[in-house]
Parts: sequence; structure tokens; C-alpha cells
Amino acid sequence: MDLLRSPVARAWRHWRRPRDLTVRRRSVDVEDTNRRFVMYGVLPLWFVPAVADWVMHRRTWIEETTGVRESALHALMMTEAGVPVALGLLAKVNPLVLSVMGGAAVVHGGTALWDVSLATEEREVRPIEQHIHSFLEVLPLTAMAFTCCLHADQVRSLLRGGRGAEDWKLLPKDNPLSARYLAGLGMAIGACVALPYAEEMTRCVRAARRRHR
Repeated sequence: MDLLRSPVARAWRHWRRPRDLTVRRRSVDVEDTNRRFVMYGVLPLWFVPAVADWVMHRRTWIEETTGVRESALHALMMTEAGVPVALGLLAKVNPLVLSVMGGAAVVHGGTALWDVSLATEEREVRPIEQHIHSFLEVLPLTAMAFTCCLHADQVRSLLRGGRGAEDWKLLPKDNPLSARYLAGLGMAIGACVALPYAEEMTRCVRAARRRHR
């Protein structure tokens, strides 16, 4: 079968053609309110503890202690959180996407435990940093919980094993989010998550090379 000509591939090639999803700002409808909270509350809230955690790593000289090992775990956790976020933003929420979200949340929690276990053995992890970690651990679960509330029919379908083959395909949203919103969110993720932690990894790699020499 030619994957480039499959129905799924055709759907993604034309995923911007449908009308953008409308999120009414003044509506008090439960669905609109939940969607606004996820889009303009939960996702932006992720940036604040992410930057704060990066600051704490700098203050405790991560590059001289756990170094590349811990920074790599941070990159892994960002990937574990980023994949379900990307699916929720771009893909149709169905049993497949909900399964990925749930699995990623479990794996993210396990990696977070690994990260803290490594950090506490070799560098000072202050109480404020532990509280920051709490926010970073609970926000993916919060986003998933609100997503499930918005797509209760898909949760029901997942619990019943799916209603058909379409439930287990990665499809674009019927009504995609606006390009302006996606672009703004992408720039915020780059500025508040990708760049700080890339700088952290760079510092750790340089410090490791200095010690090796």
C-alpha cells in the first residue's frame, strides 16, 4: 500500500482546509469555558514553572554535579509532555490520541521520579524546586483531564475498545486551531522551554569536556 496515497496521508495534506475552531471569549458555555482554560490557562502555565526550574538548576550548578545525565532526563521529560500536547493541538482527539496521552503521562511520572532520585544524590534540591516539580508533574494530568471532559464520547469509545478502524488512526482535527494561536504557542514554547534547556545542555556538555581534558 502506498502510504503517501492513503486516506490518512490525504487528510493530513489538507488539514488546514476546514474552518478553524471558534473559541468564543465571552461565552459561559461549559465546553467553551473548558476549552479556553486549556488553551489560555493550562498550556501557558506550563511555561512559568519550566523557566523557574531552569533557574533553580543554574543556581545549584547543575553542570558541575549531575550534568549531562540530568539535563538529558529533562529533555526526555519535555518530549514525553510535548508529544501529547502536539497531538492534542493538531490531531483529532480519538481513542488513539487519548491512549498516547495516558501512556505519556504515566511514563512522564516515572521519568520525573528518576530525575529527582538522580538530582538529590548529587546536588542540592531546595524545597522551592520540589514545589516547582509538583507543578510540572500535575499540569500534563490537568490538561489530559480537561481534554477527556471535552471529548467524553471518545473516552467512552476508548473504554469499549473503539468503535472502528477510524478510532485508531492519527487524523487531523475536523476544525483545526487557528494558525495564529499555533504560531504564538510555538514561539512561546521555543522561548520558555526549548531555548533555556538547550542552553542548560550546552553548559553541561562544556563542563563535561573541561573535566575530561
